[in-house]
Amino acid sequence: MSPAAGMYVKVISQVEKPLIEHVLRYVRINQVRAASILGINRNTLRKKIQALNIDLDKLMSDVGH
Repeated sequence: MSPAAGMYVKVISQVEKPLIEHVLRYVRINQVRAASILGINRNTLRKKIQALNIDLDKLMSDVGH
């Protein structure tokens, strides 16, 4: 892996989960709206939520559902 590719992977691994969690809170866990804001497909968002172990129940309690 080139140094640039390694840097990309490092940055994404540190930023992706907090970014997705922030957007999900902002849209009150509406995955369709979150995917739209993030510029990704809803199914891609669902896969990322699962892969990153994002706890939707916890996020829902954070936004006061």
